[in-house]
Amino acid sequence: FPCFSGNDNSEALPESIPSAPGTLPHFMEEPDDAYIIKSNPIVLRCKAVPAMQIFFKCNGEWVHQNEHVSEESMDEATGLKVREVFINVTRQQVEDFHGPEDYWCQCVAWSHLGTSKSRKASVRIAYLRKNFEQDPQGKEVPIEGMIVLHCRPPEGVPAAEVEWLKNEEPIDSNLDENIDTRADHNLIIRQARLSDSGNYTCMAANIVAKRRSMSATVVVYVNGGWSSWTEWSNCNARCGRGWQKRSRTCTNPAPLNGGAFCEGMSVQKITCTSLCPVDGSWEVWSEWSVCSPECEHLRVRECIAPPPRNGGKFCEGLSQESENCTEGLCIQDKKPLHEIKSQNIEAASDIALYSGLGAAVLAVAVLVVGVTLYRRSQSEYGVDVIDSSALTGGFQTFNFKSVRQGNSLLLNSSLQPDLTVSRTYSGPICLQDPMDKELMTESSLFNPLSDIKVKVQSSFMVSLGVTERAEYGKAHSGTFPHGNNRAFGTIHARNKAAFIQNLSSISTRSELKTTAVFGHLGGRLVVPNTGVSLLIPHGAIPEESSWEISLAVTHKDSSLQPEGADVLLGPEVTCGPSEVCVRTPFALTIPHCAEVNPQHWNIHLKKRNQQGKWEEVMSVEEETTSCYCLLDPHACHILLNSFGTYALVGEPISDCAARRLKVAVFGCLSCNSLDYNLRVYCLDNTPCAFQEVVLDEKLQGGQLLEEPKLLHFQGNTFSLQVSVLDIPPFLWRIKPFTACQEVPFSRVWSSSRSPLHCAFSLERYSPATTQLSCKVSVRQLKGHEQVLQIQTSILENERETITFFSHDDSNFPAQMGPKAFKIPLSIRQRICATFDTPNAKGKDWQMLAQKNSINRNLSYFATQSSPSAVILDLWEARHQHDGDLDSLACALEEIGRTHSKISDPELEEPEFSYSHQSGL
Repeated sequence: FPCFSGNDNSEALPESIPSAPGTLPHFMEEPDDAYIIKSNPIVLRCKAVPAMQIFFKCNGEWVHQNEHVSEESMDEATGLKVREVFINVTRQQVEDFHGPEDYWCQCVAWSHLGTSKSRKASVRIAYLRKNFEQDPQGKEVPIEGMIVLHCRPPEGVPAAEVEWLKNEEPIDSNLDENIDTRADHNLIIRQARLSDSGNYTCMAANIVAKRRSMSATVVVYVNGGWSSWTEWSNCNARCGRGWQKRSRTCTNPAPLNGGAFCEGMSVQKITCTSLCPVDGSWEVWSEWSVCSPECEHLRVRECIAPPPRNGGKFCEGLSQESENCTEGLCIQDKKPLHEIKSQNIEAASDIALYSGLGAAVLAVAVLVVGVTLYRRSQSEYGVDVIDSSALTGGFQTFNFKSVRQGNSLLLNSSLQPDLTVSRTYSGPICLQDPMDKELMTESSLFNPLSDIKVKVQSSFMVSLGVTERAEYGKAHSGTFPHGNNRAFGTIHARNKAAFIQNLSSISTRSELKTTAVFGHLGGRLVVPNTGVSLLIPHGAIPEESSWEISLAVTHKDSSLQPEGADVLLGPEVTCGPSEVCVRTPFALTIPHCAEVNPQHWNIHLKKRNQQGKWEEVMSVEEETTSCYCLLDPHACHILLNSFGTYALVGEPISDCAARRLKVAVFGCLSCNSLDYNLRVYCLDNTPCAFQEVVLDEKLQGGQLLEEPKLLHFQGNTFSLQVSVLDIPPFLWRIKPFTACQEVPFSRVWSSSRSPLHCAFSLERYSPATTQLSCKVSVRQLKGHEQVLQIQTSILENERETITFFSHDDSNFPAQMGPKAFKIPLSIRQRICATFDTPNAKGKDWQMLAQKNSINRNLSYFATQSSPSAVILDLWEARHQHDGDLDSLACALEEIGRTHSKISDPELEEPEFSYSHQSGL
């Protein structure tokens, strides 16, 4: 047996060899290689049979017998002695060993016949370094291309095993034949698919630790491809030269994940010529035929001069006619024909005689009543009334003859009427107060509108010849809808100016303009109280540059003349200077008055070129990459790259197309202290149109009496009716024939340039009456109706003030830099960095667009360098007044990108959280 005395660690033979016969030891268990993890010792074991003694030798030296733990047993099958020995090896022992090879141990077993040695078991300290020798790198590959991601794990003992993760989920190459992870820890995808886009991570692990590599983003992109062309559309001209178009979309496939957009045009137009319809016309009658046995002859004609072509109408009338050819001498039923006819004629003549007598009696009665009423009212009205039924309450026929000499109702009774210019008001004019006998003159119905005949359709016509002034700026003596014995020189100066002032006065201020200087940080430009704004994004202007940018609104004097059934839906907006180009699209907001429905409207964006002609830029529903239009219920937000003059034009494609009209009622005292004027406006529901009316009313001394209401005016050709109802009968009275006024459809439908208004003149019975209560009804025949309840004081100091504009932005026409934007720049940059990167689960800019109700023409954003930034610019334009950051934060939460609060703007992680206090 070995000797363990002193420092003699050399191998020694046993002092005595057992004499009993036996066999050499056989190892049932040999020591295995082991790794020391951290500071935990490892246990080496050895088991042999038959064995009288077992000892371990490590690194060529015997291990002291005190460090051995031995167990002895008997093998029941053979009756031989079995011995098992354990030793501990500590980290310190391994670290203290310095040799040419690893720390090793083996065991030696003795039996009666000799010794046996086990295999050498190495003992090593296990570790895994932190840094990968090579991290995988992100790639952008086309669809069906090969993807190879390299990974060299950190150095370690034992060597680390590698596993790949995709979006934090393990990859099993056994389940996908397209993926191979066996080649030297690399990941190989033979043919890239869209689903292979994602974040890939290399995981290295051994018995000590696990290590993660940097994530590599793989983007599988798809280049866009054109779809097939659609069929050519019908020629847009019903008659003559026009154009037809066809279109295709970049959806075969659509560009994805930054793939190139299709090259070429999405729309093609060609000229076409439609054959004009030709209505048929009759040729001349043929000669009469020979007289038939029935005593008749015939003649015929054909519709061939010319025949109807291209959908023209067929000829109206009969193609043949017949008549008796014997002048009554033909015998029928044994009687001459003229005898038969004479009997019928005698019976018919009796009926005609009695009918004539009855009509004569009725006519005499009507004449007597008419003369009586005429004489009774002659002295009070100063006019001749023909038709005695004029005051019986219905809509009757009135003829007003020329004014008699000395009529006190006119300021200048010697003024001769100008019969070359007249206005006719026809319609259901309601006689609300039959006791009122004062004649209402023309100026109280409508302010002067040159070359216009306003017809109020009913059973009577009121025709008043009144001298017109050639120019609105010139004053002249005329008729006024007020009391008797008034002279022009006695009118108060303010009231005189208010009378002369009319809608044409707005022309001097029809262009509203704002100008400011912007730099690289961008900003916002607003024309106050018009709904028109311009958003210059951050980075649109080059660094170290500054541009003077202007924004102008022209509403009344727009140079755009809509063609055919087209109507102007908002103001003409000019932004400039036109010669500069921005780096990223700017957002232009133009208000409109259309009831948005693509089934009823076809809305176009038009631009004025350098020659002053208007050209179509795009249809709002069109797919294009040149610009983007987002149509909200009250405004259109347009993303553009070039400045210029733009306008929105609508083409109604059904009778259900509707315009939103704002109905507003203004009132003021007239020259006569007892008279009070009501003016009812029906104008486009755009802030700029309302502002023009407000400015004009301020000059006339008018006050808004009630919160304006919206009227949906449909393109069904039915006219508009304005009525004043429920006037207190013993306090107020209204001028005759003015309580109900009707305006033709065409005047209302095309009133985008000049606001339509009707005027009503009321008179108090007593100066003590200071309160006015009535209703104003505005309705489209067979359409929508709005009723405004007027309850006001006619004294200015007692009248309640009504707010004109819900968003008064006159204090901030221009904002530069970060304060112009609702989203802080640091958060905006974080959102763009997060969502611009494609993601296999769809959490990218496309979902950001979807959550912000942007579902159309996404190809426009795909062509931008930062789609998320353009989407946020559009959000800024849409929320310039409310700044609804809560909705944006909720959208981010729904996408699943919100994990930590952004209360600290210096936060490093690109994550977002929702906070009601800060908005984001």
